[in-house]
Amino acid sequence: MEANFSVTEENYIKAIYHLQKADGNVGTNEVAAELNTKAASVTDMLKKLKQKKVLNYEKYHGFSLSSQGRKIALGIVRKHRLWEFFLVEKLQFGWDEVHAMAEELEHVSSKKLIDKLDDFLGNPKFDPHGDPIPDVNGKMVALPQVNLTDLPVNQQAQVSSVGIQSTALLELLKHKQIAIGTQLQVKKQFAFDHSIEIKIKGHAAFIISQQLAQALFVQVME
Repeated sequence: MEANFSVTEENYIKAIYHLQKADGNVGTNEVAAELNTKAASVTDMLKKLKQKKVLNYEKYHGFSLSSQGRKIALGIVRKHRLWEFFLVEKLQFGWDEVHAMAEELEHVSSKKLIDKLDDFLGNPKFDPHGDPIPDVNGKMVALPQVNLTDLPVNQQAQVSSVGIQSTALLELLKHKQIAIGTQLQVKKQFAFDHSIEIKIKGHAAFIISQQLAQALFVQVME
């Protein structure tokens, strides 16, 4: 289905999908900020996508993906996350190196190739950053997880996903030896700047910033 859309159109559809998860409907300025482009260009593109029945539009309420638009977006997300998994697991790239490459590879339109890639990789459920990979029907595994800032003190947990996937953040996590599956506990929360002292299994306790803690999601371990 995505084959009928240009790379730019697919980028818009995916951006709206990610923005929509926050507040349902999406405004022109939000899309412009996300894609680093002018609001006038966004307006033209959104009109075009509405004509292709990818978007719903409510006056004064903004845009949202139609069911067809959501299906296309999930297909793009599926390709992106499968390629990230392939690059990390099979080609040994670092998790901080693969996002830009996957941004290009996600526009490969061959469904047969993506289905074979999925099978070759063993139908993984999560990408290297802990994000769920949609299956061929767009279904994703829901992971029970909490933000690290909400984890009770001394509760054992393991890192399950990363909310922000900028290269700078992933480099910082690598430096601090925090990865998906890392087991940790919150030892203390500091009221002054909301920084958090954490203890990773086998390492001395250390402090991380509130900003870093907010980017980490964990699964509570029994």
